[in-house]
Amino acid sequence: MRPDELKHLRRARDLIDRDYARPLDVPALAQAAFMSPAHFSRQFRAAYGETPYSYLMTRRIERAKALLRIGHLSVTDVCMAVGCTSLGSFSSRFTELVGETPSAYRARNHTEMAVVPGCWAKHVTRPSRNREAQASPAS
Repeated sequence: MRPDELKHLRRARDLIDRDYARPLDVPALAQAAFMSPAHFSRQFRAAYGETPYSYLMTRRIERAKALLRIGHLSVTDVCMAVGCTSLGSFSSRFTELVGETPSAYRARNHTEMAVVPGCWAKHVTRPSRNREAQASPAS
């Protein structure tokens, strides 16, 4: 992959990180990266190990976890605040990545995270696919 392509891919990834709550689709992201949608999807996956949509949903779920830990918003409000339009799809993806439903996550006590610095909390609470989280370490 050429350095200029990586630069353009970073631009699209930064757009996702910044505007995750907006409706973003592959054609819009590809345009930001100055690539065709198909080429953009292939290059994004090659560079970051996941599809643009998967990366976007990971960002949305990561933000949803932070909002649910605060606890003053309903699951529906959190769903809409992070840019998801379907509560069912949001709940399914949240459960897939986190391993529990948004309601169960919200109801859980999160005081242990209150004393953890934000930069470390972001690293520790980053969602991953549930099957990856359950995989046992190699012996």
